[in-house]
Amino acid sequence: MGTYRQYEGALDATGMRIAIVAGRFNDHITTPLLDGARATLSKAGLDDVPVHWVPGAFEIPLIAQRLATTGGYDAVICLGAVIRGETSHFDLIAAEAARGISEVGRTTGVPCIFEVLATDDLAQALARAGGEHGNKGWEAAGSALEMASLMRSLPAGKAAG
Repeated sequence: MGTYRQYEGALDATGMRIAIVAGRFNDHITTPLLDGARATLSKAGLDDVPVHWVPGAFEIPLIAQRLATTGGYDAVICLGAVIRGETSHFDLIAAEAARGISEVGRTTGVPCIFEVLATDDLAQALARAGGEHGNKGWEAAGSALEMASLMRSLPAGKAAG
């Protein structure tokens, strides 16, 4: 397992607009992730964060795209949980959610933070939603703040054509 060094700059949300998209499927996992993300954003000074609930992880990219293109947001946090079952449905949903969220960030230039847990079982998901492995919602919010800050510090890209 790799290591991740915490961002050492000030995570300051002053003037930022961040939205959250959360999947209702497995909401016993996504709700604690959401609570963790909101706590981190609040600690950074951002309390007015809209949450957009969608049926499940597969639907997250569509709403993330709408928010990134029309919402004026500095970042979009995408939260979901896909738990392996007896069929290949898990692989399809997890892969498409990851691909879609990644594509939204690349095509819009708005950081779209991927925190769709893809676990083998419920215990692994619970461990990452406030259990022994922490709360990945905290990490997602921290990544959103860091990326939004970094994007603000870089020169704007040039339009194609």
